[in-house]
Amino acid sequence: MKLDPVSLRLFVSVIEEGTIAAAAKREHIAAAAVSKRLSELEELLDSQLLVRTNKGITPTAAGISLLYMARSVLNNLNEIVVQMHDFSHGRRGSIHVLANISAITQFMPPLLKSFMDLYPQIKITLEEKESVAITKGVAENRADIGIFTRLPHGSDVEVYPFRTDKLVLLVPDGHPLAGRDSVTFAETLDHEYVALRSGTHLNFQMIKAASDVGRSLKLRMEVSSYDALCLMVQAGIGIGILPQGSVDIYNIQHAKTLTLDEPWALRELTLCVRSREALSITARLLFDHMLAS
Repeated sequence: MKLDPVSLRLFVSVIEEGTIAAAAKREHIAAAAVSKRLSELEELLDSQLLVRTNKGITPTAAGISLLYMARSVLNNLNEIVVQMHDFSHGRRGSIHVLANISAITQFMPPLLKSFMDLYPQIKITLEEKESVAITKGVAENRADIGIFTRLPHGSDVEVYPFRTDKLVLLVPDGHPLAGRDSVTFAETLDHEYVALRSGTHLNFQMIKAASDVGRSLKLRMEVSSYDALCLMVQAGIGIGILPQGSVDIYNIQHAKTLTLDEPWALRELTLCVRSREALSITARLLFDHMLAS
């Protein structure tokens, strides 16, 4: 005989009820079967666990010790069932999300907070990547969901609308363009820029737009985040282009935001997955939440 949870449960019931008959009734099993289980348990553990009298059953010192261990084991076994049930219904698990800096700074914090309030047992890993790397990462099964600025790509993924953002020009106080309310991109190309690092969609977008009008972009500095871009513009190092939503996040002083009068200033952010139908239950919950929010 091996130690099994049924015997432990019956042992606990006998001690809690005080008699074999009461424990048998509670567990819906014959009293003789309970008695046999207890005898086999004592034989297996080579210990007297119970003292049987005409007044009922009381545990020995060894029995009391086993009682505490048995309750712990039975509770852990029950927790396994509960947790696995949560997995099967998507209430527990992990999700890996790739997103570009625009999505992370403008949209993700409140969206993820509302989702995690609904599903506190789900762990989310949010990793910042450039847009091209995001579609590639999702296609190669290195992430469940991606959020990127819509652009041509060769990855085998499904794409869904998510949000739109609007690019604006940030200039320091006293700059020659600071007296304007709006500018075209061509009108900014005589001035030095602080821009996001090479490889980002915005960096590519700006270089392409300059090339389209036969000009080149004067890059004074490249940075890795929008907050760094804002600080450098505020310090007077150059001008910068970034989403309006990101500007609104930071308390920017000594700088002005101008409307960028270009069709490409309005951008679409999109979700991508390998297959909506093939998502895990957990990832599908987040995906549907993102579409609905």
